[in-house]
Amino acid sequence: MKDQTPRAVSEFNKELKLKGFNIFKIEEDSNATRIYSRKDFYKICLTTGKSIIHYADRSFEANDTVLFFGNPHIPYSWETLSTTYVGYTCLFSEDFLKLSERSESLQQSPFFKIGGTPVLKINHQQRDFLNTIFLKMIEEQRTDYVYKDDLIRNYINLIIHEALKLQPSENFDQHKNAASRITSVFLELLERQFPIETADRPLQLKTAQDYARNLNVHVNYLNRSVNEITGKSTTAHISERVLHEAKAMLQHTDWNISDIAYALGFDYPSYFNNFFKKLAGTNPRNFRASEI
Repeated sequence: MKDQTPRAVSEFNKELKLKGFNIFKIEEDSNATRIYSRKDFYKICLTTGKSIIHYADRSFEANDTVLFFGNPHIPYSWETLSTTYVGYTCLFSEDFLKLSERSESLQQSPFFKIGGTPVLKINHQQRDFLNTIFLKMIEEQRTDYVYKDDLIRNYINLIIHEALKLQPSENFDQHKNAASRITSVFLELLERQFPIETADRPLQLKTAQDYARNLNVHVNYLNRSVNEITGKSTTAHISERVLHEAKAMLQHTDWNISDIAYALGFDYPSYFNNFFKKLAGTNPRNFRASEI
């Protein structure tokens, strides 16, 4: 029987997974994003500053205030260009929003669906109104009000409905720096696969072909772009990241080596042993013993 002991996660992640939502202010000159499980949470950001948001097929350049909708199923990369970058972020799960049977799935909404319009330009008047909503959510999540979850759901839906009234931005660049864009999104998608927190949710994307399929591009195009920008192959990036995660799991969990192998997508522990020894110069058992 496999050990189901969860990986250690940050207090922020623990709180987020327990509640199903978290709203916070992006402070000036601080990290524009917090580390959270992007595999599970939708994201709405109201930000002011200069940035570029990259998707596999397009990029969006923001020079002022934008309202952004992030879908955990659609990879993107956010490049912050301003030294001063402020705003608000709301993270929530689809389960938290508790859509009724008559409501459409979040993945089918115009802001969260594939090929949708996830970035909206916001004027000063709209920003002031949306700022108020985010502030109310931040204040509310700190209270002990018994119905605060319902109230926050209403605020999230209000933001979505306000966005539906706005004209979608068309400031998308389809062609500029295509190799850089697809590489950035690939690296973001690669990072999203980790950490592996439970043995029953193993690594899903394991090969360059898996990533290309998920990004809806040909594997040769992905390999060519990644190699052009980074000087390393797609497979090399994947292997290095899996090795890094393997070392972390060997050091910081009490999982047995077979469970770590399966969690990282290896069909047999012997395959994992060969992989680890080839890249790390020693086998997993000896590595774990040397780190104790």
